[in-house]
Parts: sequence; structure tokens; C-alpha cells
Amino acid sequence: MNSEEYLGKEKIGKLIKKFAIPCVISMLVAALYNIVDQIYIGWSNAGADGNAATNIVYPFTVIALAFALIAGDGGAAGFSLSLGAKDKKKANKMIGNDLLLLIIFSIILTVVGFVFRTQILKLFGADPREATCYQYAWEYLTVICMGIPFYVIGQGLNSAIRSDGSPKYAMIATTAGAIANIILDPIFIFTLNMEVKGAAIATVLGQLLTFTLSIIYIFRAHSFKLSLEAIKPNFNIIKNILSLGLASLITQLSIVVIISVANNLVSKYGYLTYASTGNAYGAIIPLAIIGICMKVFGIVVSIVIGVSLGGQPIIGYNMGAGNIERVKEVCKTILKINLIIGSIAFILFEFFPDMIISIFGTNNTPEYMEFARYCLRIFLGGIILTCFVKSSAILLQSMGSSFKSTLLALCRDCIFFVPAIIIIAVTSKSVVTMLWSAVIADVLASIVAVILLKEQLKAR
Repeated sequence: MNSEEYLGKEKIGKLIKKFAIPCVISMLVAALYNIVDQIYIGWSNAGADGNAATNIVYPFTVIALAFALIAGDGGAAGFSLSLGAKDKKKANKMIGNDLLLLIIFSIILTVVGFVFRTQILKLFGADPREATCYQYAWEYLTVICMGIPFYVIGQGLNSAIRSDGSPKYAMIATTAGAIANIILDPIFIFTLNMEVKGAAIATVLGQLLTFTLSIIYIFRAHSFKLSLEAIKPNFNIIKNILSLGLASLITQLSIVVIISVANNLVSKYGYLTYASTGNAYGAIIPLAIIGICMKVFGIVVSIVIGVSLGGQPIIGYNMGAGNIERVKEVCKTILKINLIIGSIAFILFEFFPDMIISIFGTNNTPEYMEFARYCLRIFLGGIILTCFVKSSAILLQSMGSSFKSTLLALCRDCIFFVPAIIIIAVTSKSVVTMLWSAVIADVLASIVAVILLKEQLKAR
């Protein structure tokens, strides 16, 4: 059995274990880049101001990841489908044009980041009147922009490496960068007393390491070969890549929409919402807590997406080979795993919020802790349904249904969540009440997910 045929014949459980575990670790490591910074900053002198600053900049890093994944995941899905159809030439072009798109996206994002720093900070909730927080955000964004090419290309190529049958190498590439970040963070933040700026420098150096390892691999791949012919722009291939990867782009950009809308709303209504102590929550506390919750949310979603992407090569190959029953079996197994993950996360958020918040520092005010409990228990209260929705979007993408995948990715975060949080915020003028918008979006999106999955599997 050769390296491609085993995707159609090996036991499902064994295949998912082989691909999903390294993929989960890779996705977790990618999510840890930002969360590790926030943990160290929370224990530094920068405190809540520093954490609020990283939350303000975080959407821009998610935008960078979004463009890395539309090319990376789209190219990987197209590559797997081409292998299943025995079209080696097209498979090579998928990876070659994938790399070309990653280079183009990284250049554009770097230029935009430097030229429009002031506008970017304003868009994501920065207020110059909060001078300390604003300065931290400016410093963090400036350094992060320097590493955008390494981040975009490194993360984008990770999908190609996994689809080439080397999930362990993909895991090593991202893990090495994260470990470097974890080691360098305390050196730059505490030893060199660079605080928020030091965290950004450590992050970029970690991204550089991941980028280097990824570039080394693609010239030694098993199932594809990079050449000038493969990298030469092919607009049909590019269109295919962007179509297949659109759901990944939407999934990440929806996080940007959530954070930017939430940041601006909590900045506006934080001073109008009072804690049980009689003091207003203000702007910095909700900004910092929303940031922490989104990072924790990102950890859970990363695991779910990692499990789902682990099934992508299996689903893609078998779809290309016309083995539909095997595709259904993979989908059912992945959904079961992700619902278990969501259930565990739900228990942690509802019953152990203080333990989670303490990871990001313990010298917190009563108002800070009170809002943190509300945020974890309400804002992330629908996490089981979120896991189902996110997993379903990736599965639809893996089956080649880019439209349904994109529609589902849009539903939860943009079509349902954004209108809900704006309506609730405007009517209640409360940063606590508006948290329920996430649960509303989870319920509605999960209904759509069930309908789309059933339609897709019946159509086959």
C-alpha cells in the first residue's frame, strides 16, 4: 500500500489519530503564540493595560492568519482532492500557487500594517485617552508587523506539510516556534524589562523559526515537487484554492469582527455598567477580560479545528476516489470527538472560571473578577454548540463544498452574533447583558449546521 492509497484503505480510527493529534498540537501551538504573551504580560508591571493592548492588536494577527489559511487550507484541500483523482500535475500546481499566494498576502499585510497603524488601532477599540494602554498597543503592533511574512508563510505551509503525509513534521515546525516564544518571553519581558514590546519580539522570533523549518520541508516533500512551472500563476488553480479556503478565511475574519465589535461596545458602555461593588467596570477591565476569553475560546476552537483538519486529507482523498461511505464515517467520528471536547470546555468555563482567570495574574480587583466570571460563564456558555458549528464548517470544506462551508462560517459570527450583540448593547447599555449574544448565535448557527451537513451527505 503506497503513501496515498492507505488514505482509502487504512482503519478510520488509526488515520484520524495519525493526522489529528499532530494537527491539534500544531493548531494549539499557533493559538498559544498570543495567549502566552498575555499570560506573561498579566504577571508583569503592564498588567491589565498590557493585556488590553494585546487584545486590541490581536485582531490584526488573526487577519494575517486568515489569509495564511485561505491559501494554506485551500491549497491543501485541492492538493488532497487532486491526489485522490490521480492528477499529480494539478496537485503540484496547487502547492506551487499556494506558496505564491502566501508570499503576495504577506507583503500586502506587512505594508498595510505599517502604513495604517493608527487606523488599525482605532478600528479595534484603542482610545488615545487611555495613554498607557495605547502606547503599549502601538509598540506591540509595530513589532508584530515585522514578523507578518514569517507568520503568514509559516502557518500557510503547515497545511501543505500535513496533506503531504507529514503531520508530525508540521507539528514540530509550529511547536519549535512556540517553545522559542515561551523561552524568550520572560527574557525580553522581565530580564530586559521590555514588557509588551518584549513579548512581541519573542513572538516574531518564534515565527521566524517556524517559517525556516517549513521552507526547508517543502523542498523535500514526498507527494509534490516545487518547480517554476508549479509556482507559475494559474488563475483557475488560484480560483480553486481561494474557493476551497474561503471558509477558513471567514472563520478567522469572523473572530476579528467579534473582537472589534465587542471592543468598541465595551469601551462605550463599560462606564455605564456597574458591578455589585457599586463601581463601574470602565473600559480597561472589559477590554482585558474579553481578550482573555477570546484567547481561551481560541484554544478550544483550535483543538476542534485541529481534529477536523486532521480528517481533511482522508475526506479529500476519498471524495476524489468516490468512496462516500468512508467519508461519512470519518465525519461522524470527528463530530463525536469534538462534541466531547466542547463538553469538557463547558464544565471548565461554568464551574472553574476563577482558576482560568488566575492563569493571567492574581492581583485583580473585585470588579475585574466579577466581570471575568460573567464573561466565561455567559459569553462562552454555548461552547458545545460552537464546537459543532466550527467542526461542521471544516468538514464541508474538506468535502469540496466551499459555498456551504463559507455560509456556515459566516452564520455564527457575522450573520447572527454581530446583529445580536449590537441590538442587545444598544437596548440594555450593559456590557454584561450583551454577553448573551454569543449563546443566541451558537443556537441559531448549530441549526444551520445540521441542515447543511444533512444536505451535503444526502447529495452524495
